[in-house]
Amino acid sequence: MKTVMKSFYAYSVMAVVLLLAFGGVKAATVTLPDFSELAAENSDVVVNISTTRKVEVGSMPQFRGMPEEMLRYFFGIPGQGPHGQPPAPRKEANSLGSGFIISQDGYIITNNHVVAEADDIVVKLSNRQELKAKLIGADERSDIALLKIDAKGLKTAKIGTSQNLKVGQWVLAIGEPFGLDYTVTHGIVSALGRSLPDDTYVPFIQTDVPINPGNSGGPLLNMDGEVVGVNAQIFSKSGGSMGLSFSIPIDIAMDVAKQLREKGFVERGFLGVGVQEVSGDLARSFDMKRPMGALVTSTEKGSAADEAGIEPGDIILEFGGKTIQKSSDLPPVVGTSPVGKPVQVKVLRNGRFKTVTVRLKPLDSQADAASTGSKDAPQKGYENTSLGVQVEPIQQKVLERLNIPFGVAVTEVKNNSAAQKAGIMAGDILITINFKPIKSPKDLNEVIRSAPKGRSLPARIIRGNRSIFVPLVLS
Repeated sequence: MKTVMKSFYAYSVMAVVLLLAFGGVKAATVTLPDFSELAAENSDVVVNISTTRKVEVGSMPQFRGMPEEMLRYFFGIPGQGPHGQPPAPRKEANSLGSGFIISQDGYIITNNHVVAEADDIVVKLSNRQELKAKLIGADERSDIALLKIDAKGLKTAKIGTSQNLKVGQWVLAIGEPFGLDYTVTHGIVSALGRSLPDDTYVPFIQTDVPINPGNSGGPLLNMDGEVVGVNAQIFSKSGGSMGLSFSIPIDIAMDVAKQLREKGFVERGFLGVGVQEVSGDLARSFDMKRPMGALVTSTEKGSAADEAGIEPGDIILEFGGKTIQKSSDLPPVVGTSPVGKPVQVKVLRNGRFKTVTVRLKPLDSQADAASTGSKDAPQKGYENTSLGVQVEPIQQKVLERLNIPFGVAVTEVKNNSAAQKAGIMAGDILITINFKPIKSPKDLNEVIRSAPKGRSLPARIIRGNRSIFVPLVLS
């Protein structure tokens, strides 16, 4: 079996190659991998998941636009009217998804979005047996849910690891697209560590495996029959597969499932930093040979980063022994690191490497970033002609609200100035240039006067709800 599976990697396409030699034509045949054994061995571990939830029927079409108070008074739509009318009618909404069995006694992994807000969950096994499932727990951030059915002696999925995946590797998906039982599709790994909007804690596996609605929660298998991912999302303009599919790495899914089973919730580490990508220009301003790492733009007061001494301007290169190539690599690494235990973090600070020890705190999902807003920025200011800006001092109460120690408010940026070319805008708050603090307009003039000319310098600004660095070149 293993010998056959290894041959799948060596031969990837079926083709007839015409070789012209000595005036003759010869044909050479290349064998395409046969996925039949892999599909047969794993069909029993994949389940169909159907859910039902009762939803309140909204305003009827003929009453759209009518004030809710009138609907409630006259018709009891929605809710209960003042004269004892019946509550708004409710109907059942159904959805379909997939999952796979991870224990002989009936624990099943699927996506959170497959079972979210469900009143009833039914699992259908490969032998057509249908069983009601209990939701053990769900984690919205990773989009993983853990179910339990009352069964024994079930065949379980062979759990692998996503850490050994390589771009170009064959993978297989089994699921229920559009409710079609046990559909098998295949493709290759297109990219690893994909960061998607609103999914910062999951480094997705991107594939070109045809996945459609109903595949969600099903397994992504390697050629050894091991589950390496949980199929979760597709990118589509039509609603169907367009060759862009995304799966949750199985290592993350299993860790989440373990915590849901043992604790009923998922505990994640929280570092307490804002970060941005290190561009080529910024890398030069930090005297780096190439862009890499996560540039710290802010630290939350009292956070693990603050207590460890991590500072804005630090570039995090390693976290817990794992290399941080880009800023999107940091959140999933932090999120899966142990809370309360020492973690070594390697940073680049002012051109020198430094290692600090952090003890992560639990992620507080209710924590909100401070709102900066530009409405407090004064409208007139002191001019710095070298930089091409006008600035004004900031009141102490505004600094406290923004949780920054100092800075000057930019009120005007001149066309074709060094500030405009760097991307500085009116309403920004300028904090440092080349790591030199800007506490007043006078400080700005002195820093600009002594700063090296003709090379990129990191300038830290506050814009909106974010602290960011921009590359500034003075002439």
